[in-house]
Amino acid sequence: MKIAQVSPLTESVPPQQYGGIERIVSYLTEELVAQGHEVTLFASGDSVTASTLVSPCKRSLRREGCQEPQVQHLVMFEEIYRRASDFDVIHFHTGYQHFPMGRRLNVPHITTHHGRLDIPEVEMLNREFHEMPVVSISDSQRKPLPYANWQGTAYNGLPLDLYKYQSTPDDYLAFLGRISPEKGIEHAISIARQSGRHLKIAAKIDLVDQQYFNETIKPLLDQPGIEFIGEINDAQKQDFLGNATALLFPINWPEPFGLVMTEAMACGTPIIAFNRGSVPEIMEPGITGFIVDTLQEAIEAVDNIDVIDRQQCRNTFEKRFSSWRMTKEYLLLYERQIHKQQRGEFRNHRDALARQSSLFDTYPQPAMVS
Repeated sequence: MKIAQVSPLTESVPPQQYGGIERIVSYLTEELVAQGHEVTLFASGDSVTASTLVSPCKRSLRREGCQEPQVQHLVMFEEIYRRASDFDVIHFHTGYQHFPMGRRLNVPHITTHHGRLDIPEVEMLNREFHEMPVVSISDSQRKPLPYANWQGTAYNGLPLDLYKYQSTPDDYLAFLGRISPEKGIEHAISIARQSGRHLKIAAKIDLVDQQYFNETIKPLLDQPGIEFIGEINDAQKQDFLGNATALLFPINWPEPFGLVMTEAMACGTPIIAFNRGSVPEIMEPGITGFIVDTLQEAIEAVDNIDVIDRQQCRNTFEKRFSSWRMTKEYLLLYERQIHKQQRGEFRNHRDALARQSSLFDTYPQPAMVS
């Protein structure tokens, strides 16, 4: 099968440090190539892949310090449109930016939504582009848009050999992610302090969150037992997660997936997570850790974390969250889209556009002044 994978240009594929979407695009792309498919990856020029790489920029936009990131993305979408007939299917991971082009493609395509959908402006966008075939990364992610053209749910997956099982951890709790209000870093610090455990924090600080870090989080880092490491890469995650007694995941938002939970499972590290978003889908209470509703429950979970079998955490990862399993599910979705195109369903969608009423309000125009 000839497949195009379209990644955001913000980070390289795979990302050199933080970057969940680009990491999944990399795992999927490399697994597709390994299974014998002909893959073209549209991504930043510093990406590393066994596929054919096409890029409008030499480096990821984060490293380039780009002031107008939309420009490179628009150029990339135009190139995809020109080459569309070269592919059996096109797989977008770029949010909504490509939707105007996507509805005019004559080639089967899907879009995986990787982010949150509970944003008011998304409602109008989804009503306009209601026919776009989309894929969720958890069933929970769909809740704000139950009427979207969902084609399926494909859980994110990791290569089985990316992380190794570690049976004997050190005595510390881990927090891995971004420094932002929705990730619950304040809760993680409170849980560690009240349970008397050392906490190691490996986290990226985006520019938009710098003030939050300076005013709210930085003063908390001087407390005993709190160690701030900063942003780490994939190679460093093995020791960081594998040596942890548990991963703290005290999120404050409807997390669409939570890749770090599966990374911890792959190392055999149990998780203590708040009951929000996709957590009940990804976690298995009593098997891969504890799902809690309050800080007090989280503290009690820390005290009882030794009852979780670390080997069961690894077994769950291998069974449910491998990149091989993820790729198999996407291949089924690709085949379904190809069959729909062969039955003429995409053409029917495009024909319907001519009959679709406008979403915009129409107002009387002022008279021309001569």
